[in-house]
Amino acid sequence: MGCDNSDSCSEQASSKPLAPVIFEYLTGQNKGIIVGHLCCKPNRNALSFAMLKALNDGFDKIKANKNARVLILKSDIQRVFCAGADLKERRAMTNQQVGVFVDALRALMTKLANLAIPVIAAIDGVALGGGLEMALACDIRISTTNSLLGLVETRLGILPGAGGTQRLSRVVGLAKAKEMIFTGSKLSGDQAAKIGLVNHAVEDAYEKALELAKEILKSAPIAIRASKKAINRGFDVDINKGMLIEQHAYAHTIWTKDRQIRRNSGIYRKTRSRLRWRIIMSVCTNFKII
Repeated sequence: MGCDNSDSCSEQASSKPLAPVIFEYLTGQNKGIIVGHLCCKPNRNALSFAMLKALNDGFDKIKANKNARVLILKSDIQRVFCAGADLKERRAMTNQQVGVFVDALRALMTKLANLAIPVIAAIDGVALGGGLEMALACDIRISTTNSLLGLVETRLGILPGAGGTQRLSRVVGLAKAKEMIFTGSKLSGDQAAKIGLVNHAVEDAYEKALELAKEILKSAPIAIRASKKAINRGFDVDINKGMLIEQHAYAHTIWTKDRQIRRNSGIYRKTRSRLRWRIIMSVCTNFKII
């Protein structure tokens, strides 16, 4: 389900029951930015069957949309990003059903992480359990200073099963990830920023996320997609294999129309001129010419 702007989202909300997620495709100068609104107030954006299906369908549509450039995930519910599992729904499941559902949830987070475009999580409020796992599957995380983030599953007799045990350590390091998961501790946005769990802790997470998205729009879309692929694929291999991945990704961008247009643009010439001047100054300084 999508809408072209926030006004139409409001109209949709008043005309019929609101879907758990609404994907808003921005227009005008912000064309290419998609905002995923988590808006299931009754269960605080918990990861229910309905939420999973809505997210899955939305990600599939974004994957197929050639004009998609950046995705922002935010909550329209005050003081909560995503509260994690829908415990009421979970209690009605058999153990086998729980396993199947968590497998589907893990696959959803992988699909989110594998989107070709950059994904930004704008966290304003609680992001616990599966809520934080969803944020960890994003490329960039922005939170408000007073948000609350944590993987609390061990307090419930389980473990983070939607990618949390794997992605958290890759973001904050092995020791800190173990501490957070073993204790089920919750961090404020400020604390999360200090350990690198979020990129920025600010007063308005969505405003900062939108600001970053607009900056990303200024870069060449194919180069952005190739960069994301190179970073992600190279992260878990040795440096030599990583260099080959980078080489292939770079070769893909050389012949693109994006590069040719920017090569002939004033921006490219100015950037190239500034870079040439910096190289000259560096050489002169190193050889004590000046």
